[in-house]
Amino acid sequence: MMSHEPETHLDRGRPWGEDTIVAISTAMGAGAIGIVRLSGPDAIVVAESVFRAARGASIKPDETYSLLYGHVFDPESREPVDEVLLAVMRRPRSYTREDVVEVHCHGGVAAQRAVLRLMVRSGARLAEPGEFTRRAFLNGRLDLTQAESVAAIVAAKSSGALRASVRQLEGGLSDRLRTARRDLIGLLAHIEATVDFSDEDVEELDRGSLAKGLGEVQVELLKLLRTAFLGRALQQGVRTAIVGKPNVGKSSLLNALLMRERAIVSDIPGTTRDTVEELLEIGGVPIHLVDTAGIRSGGDHVERLGVERSVKAMEQADLVLAVIDLSAGPDEAECRLLGDLDTARSIVVGNKCDLLEGSREALTEEIASRASSGGTSPQGRRVCAVSALTGAGLEELRLLIQQVITGGEDLHLEEPVLASERHRVLVGEAYESVGAALDGASQGAGEELVCEDIRAAVSALGRLTGEDLTPDLLDEIFSRFCLGK
Repeated sequence: MMSHEPETHLDRGRPWGEDTIVAISTAMGAGAIGIVRLSGPDAIVVAESVFRAARGASIKPDETYSLLYGHVFDPESREPVDEVLLAVMRRPRSYTREDVVEVHCHGGVAAQRAVLRLMVRSGARLAEPGEFTRRAFLNGRLDLTQAESVAAIVAAKSSGALRASVRQLEGGLSDRLRTARRDLIGLLAHIEATVDFSDEDVEELDRGSLAKGLGEVQVELLKLLRTAFLGRALQQGVRTAIVGKPNVGKSSLLNALLMRERAIVSDIPGTTRDTVEELLEIGGVPIHLVDTAGIRSGGDHVERLGVERSVKAMEQADLVLAVIDLSAGPDEAECRLLGDLDTARSIVVGNKCDLLEGSREALTEEIASRASSGGTSPQGRRVCAVSALTGAGLEELRLLIQQVITGGEDLHLEEPVLASERHRVLVGEAYESVGAALDGASQGAGEELVCEDIRAAVSALGRLTGEDLTPDLLDEIFSRFCLGK
């Protein structure tokens, strides 16, 4: 019967591993269930040698998937080790495209290790980090970007990061990269044909069409590169520093955003003397909030150290929430602070709006005016009036934070994003090489020089999806995975 399992260009001609590997696939520690996973040509044989099904049941050779209840036992002592479920997935319809068996035992450390030792004694070897996913890649089930998404799903810290990683696993990024690479290979083949067969009946190279094709690929790569900040934010979180003078309500704002009392709040200036960090999620993106000491001159030695850390936190932050007190007038310290802000990565938050009368529009204009008092233009400034006490304006602030992170776009994540540094670097290399080829084609450079730049772009995209890889790079990528994955 014909298999409906999709075949890919990554099939290596050796469909399954030469040996059988085993590892504990669940996190170590006490839990309800622990999973010991086997993969390889002898996975079923090894499992059968230590498993006794209840009521005489057995693994049926004609069933692609089966689940049996029974016990793992020690073949030497004949004593039961644990009560388990045995899940069997026959090749090629498994995660690795090899025979895979999972032993679902009790989640204690002793039970999992006992089952693991028996599997090793029966002929399996301990798997290396990421070896199950590496076999899935080598056997053509996943390309390299999809394989990397498996680790990203495990490490996801927010709903947005999870959605982006699942989209990558489904092949969203791979499809875009392979399309760009295929288009470049087509252009490269056309150039080489016109050069190699110039004395035969081959259509002359149309540099206008070549430039158009290169330009279209460049646009697609640029779209991917513009997702890099969002991708990094989803993977690593957005480090957000809350800064301002003492007693403007920075700690109150932290507590209000977290919706719990995390930082000490006091009317006494200088209460916060060190940075306080917490994690929350806004619009599907993990946000690392850093509450800092009030920035002012003077104070004792400990307070001055706190101010130094505040300045450092502001410099290292991806986003800065500069808090000002709307109930008090501006002064030199506030003007200096606001004047030092990077407009592209900051929001000026006017706190204590509950103490003032007037419309939100008027309050917003007041904040914008004060934000520009440091000598910077109010144009492009993001400002928001809030009350950390009553909660007024906090939803608007959350939306502003999301806009800064996503570039003003809604976070639906139907489109792929570049979530890892490796992806950003290689797409950047491809983009630069395509740009160089486009310049050469437009300015009349020799065909061989244009071909060289296109080949560099094709190679960079191939290293992303796995068509152009070295064993060392493969080792480096999969060594970052956890055992059992």
